[in-house]
Amino acid sequence: MKITLAFIVIMFSLFSSCNAQQLKAFVGGMLVDGTGGKVIHDSVILVNGERIVAVGTEKEVSIPDGYQIISTEGMTVLPGLWDMHVHLMINGHADYKHWDTAYINKLGSEIMPASAEQLLLAGVTSARDLGAPLKESKAIKDAINNGDLSGPRMFMSGPFIQHEPYPGTEAFRWGVSSERDARQKVRRLKEAGMDVVKLIDHDVMPLSHAKAVVDEAHKQGMKVVGHSHKPDEIRIGLKIGIDNFEHTGLTTAPEYPEDIMTMLKERTAKGRISGGPLYWTPTVEGLWNYDYTRDNSEELDNHCWKRGLSQATVDDIEQSIQHPERLDYMQLTPKRKPTLKTKFNQLRNSGAILLVGTDSGIPMKFHCQSTWHELQVWVDEFGVPVMEAIQAATYWPAKFMGVDKDLGTIVPGKYADIIAVKGDALKYINLLQHVDLVVKGGVIYKEKGATKEENLTRVYPDS
Repeated sequence: MKITLAFIVIMFSLFSSCNAQQLKAFVGGMLVDGTGGKVIHDSVILVNGERIVAVGTEKEVSIPDGYQIISTEGMTVLPGLWDMHVHLMINGHADYKHWDTAYINKLGSEIMPASAEQLLLAGVTSARDLGAPLKESKAIKDAINNGDLSGPRMFMSGPFIQHEPYPGTEAFRWGVSSERDARQKVRRLKEAGMDVVKLIDHDVMPLSHAKAVVDEAHKQGMKVVGHSHKPDEIRIGLKIGIDNFEHTGLTTAPEYPEDIMTMLKERTAKGRISGGPLYWTPTVEGLWNYDYTRDNSEELDNHCWKRGLSQATVDDIEQSIQHPERLDYMQLTPKRKPTLKTKFNQLRNSGAILLVGTDSGIPMKFHCQSTWHELQVWVDEFGVPVMEAIQAATYWPAKFMGVDKDLGTIVPGKYADIIAVKGDALKYINLLQHVDLVVKGGVIYKEKGATKEENLTRVYPDS
């Protein structure tokens, strides 16, 4: 009798503990739900397990017994952010030639896991990785999905597809030699679980090869992301049906040529008839803020980007960026800066849907800082309405990736991917540099500004 009673007590305690972990109520904050509608003051978000079950005001939503109450009073509550252009395989090092050889065998065991964790703790709960070896891309994505690694929900491209890989980059850049080869490589990416195809230098590729890449990707249910560095990459990309262009490109040219703008407007005018809106990820902040970073480099010392990296790796990155003014990679950047706002506004006015992406990982662009930096430039420098910018980092990325039924907004039925910051982020967007609460799938990874180390998992995949 005593044994039975003790067993019942133990089981009830375990059930209560498990139930408390499953049931959460986020109460009191100003909710910006990602839909573009009015904010909800004194909000309540009820979460059961991974999903949101109710959203409303404190007057509208009763909190049932058994819910753990997490206060968001005095905070802005948002959907978890998306970053639509990250590179998990790089971490701000300034010498690609060195990095690509010295770290190729550490990508799966150190570099990419550290990048993923840094993004998550910065409030990025979903991200799109555009360029890495296929084996590591699949391993990282699977590890996160299986709960073996903490990171954002990753949407991956695997290797770039281009005419010929640059010397020394064959591990993560695939050349195509024929239409058949192009289709086979796209199918290989699909079979490995990749989500999108990244196409670059398609202006030097036979048109039939580039078209085969896009046609096969669409046949496989994959979107194609294309570079827009050169005018003909855009012209050809529009002709063959690229879904999402990256960067502002065109180096120091002051604006996009008139014929490209005409083509863009014709494409955006077709909308759903052409399979949906045309999307563009401008990635402007790294260029816009370069001269500031060069002259005020204290942010490069921020400890956040060192998380998960060995001391030897940290030392190597630090020595590579000691003199930003000496980097060949950035010498044209001051001349490109005056063109950025014009090009950005041309794209925005063309009817293209702009997405927040950062090129995170390139020299001096760290995963723990890049996303909020990009949002700050959009809002404070380029004059984008804050709601539009937030949707570009929440609703529209989920829409593009075809997962908007589960992600991108805080509404009942969707995954509980939620962040919060102290203060009014609608007035001061740069408050996002200090994310106080990070929730992904109902699991709290950061609360009151402190990392919940007990909820992080770092069992690395084999490299």
